[in-house]
Amino acid sequence: MIDLGRLRALHAVASYKTVLAAGEALHCTPSAVSQQLAKLERETGTVLVEKDGRRLRLTEAGQVLARHAEKVLATVDEAEAALAAHRDTVVGRLTVAAFATACRALLPPALHRLAVAHPQLGTGLVEVHPHEGLEMLHRGHVDLAVLDDWPEVALRYPSGVTHVELGWDVADLVVPSGHRFGGTVPLARLKDERWIAAKSDDICHQWLLRVLPGVRPDFHVTEFETQLTLIAAGLGVAVIPRLARSKDLPPGVRVVRVTPEPKRRVVVAWREASAARPAVGAAVEALRAAWLTTEPRPARPAPDAR
Repeated sequence: MIDLGRLRALHAVASYKTVLAAGEALHCTPSAVSQQLAKLERETGTVLVEKDGRRLRLTEAGQVLARHAEKVLATVDEAEAALAAHRDTVVGRLTVAAFATACRALLPPALHRLAVAHPQLGTGLVEVHPHEGLEMLHRGHVDLAVLDDWPEVALRYPSGVTHVELGWDVADLVVPSGHRFGGTVPLARLKDERWIAAKSDDICHQWLLRVLPGVRPDFHVTEFETQLTLIAAGLGVAVIPRLARSKDLPPGVRVVRVTPEPKRRVVVAWREASAARPAVGAAVEALRAAWLTTEPRPARPAPDAR
């Protein structure tokens, strides 16, 4: 009989291409993944992986087994969810993938609520971009994914993954205090500004290029707090979601409303196979409660530094 842990190792390598990345996804060392693969090859009497530079390439036999592994692991998820639902107890371990702002603003209160209400449930958190979070969820490497979904970019949800909306997070243009813009400005007028934006692989960066084609940001910074310090130094402007900001803006910057209003959906997604698992339902409710207490509102502007 093929060991499930070894199938998970093969499935992770098929998904992430390297032993290092597979180990990170499975929360184990690369050597442990390699050992599982070696045991699986001995167990099946088949060569399943080959080295391809620094990556691993699945042989034809490895690809066949990896496809079946995905089906087997999905069936195991369904069985575990059904058993957990039968027990009606929130136990086990639940890992959440979330975008950076959610990790800071939503997950701490949600995970605290779970820890208090369900002490038998262990939790984990990994910060990822939404596309990566969806892939990890689809592959079964996390149990939930909290995602930011800009309508202009639009995430594509894989088959077997369902999601619900927590709410909408509005974004505002943040400018240096002495900037010429005031009140409200049309989005189309922002194209010639000097832009501070997220890195190119970030969905917020993709949104900016989609709504203002041809824009080339001069600064590529992941953390919104760092973007605010650059704005305060007079180096450019940025569109920053309200969920990513504190209620009080730092000195040297101010908010300008943009029309049409930029906004993103914040959603939580899970695999349909694990929908019956009580821990998933409890986590979704905890995230809903966290959203209600941290729902982003307009920030109070800082005093004009001029």
